[in-house]
Amino acid sequence: MRFCKFWVGFVLVCTGSAHGQITGAGATFPSAAYQAWGAEYQKRTAKQFLYAPTGSGDGQKKIIARAVEIGASDIALPQSELAKHGLIQLPTLVGAMVPVVNLKGVPANALKLNGAVLADIFLGKVVHWRDKSIEALNPGLRLPNLPIVRVVRADKSGSTETFTHYLSMQSEVFDKTLGRSGLPAWPAAASPLEKGEGNDGVVKLLKELPGAISYASYDRVLKQGLTSVALRNGTDTGYVSVSERAFRAAVMASGMYKTGDESSNLLNIPQEDAWPITMTTFMLMDAEPKTAAAVQDAVQFIYWTQLSGDQLLKNSGFAPLPSMVQARFAARLAAIHPKDGSIVSLRTMASAY
Repeated sequence: MRFCKFWVGFVLVCTGSAHGQITGAGATFPSAAYQAWGAEYQKRTAKQFLYAPTGSGDGQKKIIARAVEIGASDIALPQSELAKHGLIQLPTLVGAMVPVVNLKGVPANALKLNGAVLADIFLGKVVHWRDKSIEALNPGLRLPNLPIVRVVRADKSGSTETFTHYLSMQSEVFDKTLGRSGLPAWPAAASPLEKGEGNDGVVKLLKELPGAISYASYDRVLKQGLTSVALRNGTDTGYVSVSERAFRAAVMASGMYKTGDESSNLLNIPQEDAWPITMTTFMLMDAEPKTAAAVQDAVQFIYWTQLSGDQLLKNSGFAPLPSMVQARFAARLAAIHPKDGSIVSLRTMASAY
């Protein structure tokens, strides 16, 4: 049996009992949200979204090789690269990267750091938690008598690229030494350096190592009870604690909200309550598949995430895109041109619910 209704302005939408699989791989940062979307979509359509959180670099490689239908990356590819590889790129949601620590007796958001000191920590220039530069920012906070252990990603990562981009903006020394990179050559230093695979790998190491500091997505901070650090924000007048409200404030003060520019930089926005390491994540698809059938299920899934997936992001550690950006999805997906002249439909069974 099939049930149909109109989705205003687009197509007749029908529900039925179609089966299939949609393959995706890449960014670990949004993996929990993508898997939640996939689980809900499967309930509604019986179609599976099989997502492997292998890192942004791998996601880019796999979609370029057409090894998956959807490649996920936290770093937007430039138009020249999209054209070279025949890809379209779509933003999906907004979240935040958060410095996190394993310091017994220090509660969440009690430790305050600015970008310059945070950069020196990850460069290995500040090697102990009772360093004068940290104590000066935290008068009255009892810091542990422990060496600092740096925990970073072992794989090429959009999360790392966002984090190093932020540190490069905050520290000229960091910019010249490492700069913005998804897989930086972290310097050997007096402070130990440990590496983990994916966001979950670094969180595991962080929990095991007293004195550790790392960076993780905000959803993992919430779900795993990690100790987040308060950061001085883009106004340089005070400190802000991470929250959905704080990274929504960054979006509202950015070009993404004001002009619909999906590639707008959300880092260190000069807004009093904005979280300074806010980021957008993206999905990549083949812009010129052999046939419409080759991408039909993936297109319908991505379109559904923007029509109906917002409710699944509530209290998840992520936020939906501004409506101005979401409104362009239909036109962006309609720009997919199969080589055999067939047409990709935006209709999705799940939208009828």
